[in-house]
Amino acid sequence: MNKFNSMLACGVLLASLTGGQAFAFDQGSLIKPIDKPLQIVIIPKVVHPWYEVVAAGATKAAEELAEQGITVEVVWDSPPQADVADHNRRIETNIGRHPDGLAVSCLDPATNVQLLGEAVAAGVHVMTFDTFCSDDFDFVGHKGDYQDGADLADFLADKIGGAGEVGILSGSLTATNHAARVKGFKETIANYPDIKIVFEQPDDDSLEKAVNLTENALQANPNLKGIFGSNASNPVGAARAVQNAGKAGEITIVGMDDLPETLQFISDGVIAGVKAQRQWEIGYWTVRYLVAKNQNHTTPHEHSTGSQILTKDLLGE
Repeated sequence: MNKFNSMLACGVLLASLTGGQAFAFDQGSLIKPIDKPLQIVIIPKVVHPWYEVVAAGATKAAEELAEQGITVEVVWDSPPQADVADHNRRIETNIGRHPDGLAVSCLDPATNVQLLGEAVAAGVHVMTFDTFCSDDFDFVGHKGDYQDGADLADFLADKIGGAGEVGILSGSLTATNHAARVKGFKETIANYPDIKIVFEQPDDDSLEKAVNLTENALQANPNLKGIFGSNASNPVGAARAVQNAGKAGEITIVGMDDLPETLQFISDGVIAGVKAQRQWEIGYWTVRYLVAKNQNHTTPHEHSTGSQILTKDLLGE
């Protein structure tokens, strides 16, 4: 008797023993109905306009869920500055509140991972977003940070003719995405022997600090031809300083993300180009997946949202 016939025979025997009753496993019964309002806490790295777009996506997800009869309160707990101790205090405090979901943009993986592990152990549904920190947790965002830095290095080199002095605004030193972009930029710009990096300064994701650092760099390096910014704040800060110094068009600025002021500077020719992420998607799917976790759905371990280059030509100006 072959294997199939053996299985068929066993099935016939089982049916006869149970009076012909058929058994079925209802996988839908694994899904838990939501019978109470849910609270999801989102902790970004810092108060920043970039996260306002993330919040818009999160709000849209909550609105759609409300139409399905699921009430979701999205609570943002944002540090005013990119301060590791403050960031970790907020994570720890929210673990104690035991929300239905906790989403964190990692500022310092070395300490964040331990706290997020404690959250999981406490039974909190956890996700990371924006900045990847560990495979221990599901992630929504963009992980191609090294390549973004490399792409912008090639773009800048082309714009300045492969020669000249350039500078780097490196963001927050503990943020893995900022560090990876800087690494990608530096290792790629090294392929251009006539380009020299003359300054590299952390701006701590502060627009005002980026302005000040760029002003100082312009004074110290009168032959500066290009600036690379590793986050959403510093291209705007660099552009403000360059424009105020009357050097718009003389110094090529590249960086990350598409804040409204960034897009205006691109349109005006002050910023040459940026790599923009899809942060609305990040907020939307973070909320969707945390609600799905409460329903006992399976969710992807990683949802990549990607990035794209934006220039004046691509904006249709």
